[in-house]
Amino acid sequence: MDHLQEIAEQFKLLGDRTRLAILALLKERDLCVCEMVDALNLSQPNVSQHLRKLKAGGLVHETRKGKWVYYSLNVEDKKHVKAVLEYLPSLKEKILSLPNRICE
Repeated sequence: MDHLQEIAEQFKLLGDRTRLAILALLKERDLCVCEMVDALNLSQPNVSQHLRKLKAGGLVHETRKGKWVYYSLNVEDKKHVKAVLEYLPSLKEKILSLPNRICE
């Protein structure tokens, strides 16, 4: 895939409100799916589907910690995506209001 095509595909990923919200959450810190479900008030399958697309597009990493998978941003080498993320509103308050529970 040429570079312009790759960038076009990444911008398509950014064209979805839920995926933008996930990226805005991950801008604050690494999160597991259950935390994103709580923060976004969406179903686990819905969040997981969006994360799969973001991972396939190279915008997020996943790291296994015990039996849970945590997601983080993977945009250090994608200046065009980092520029978009700069304009996203902070969702820090949503993260701070998450219940203190172990992901299940």
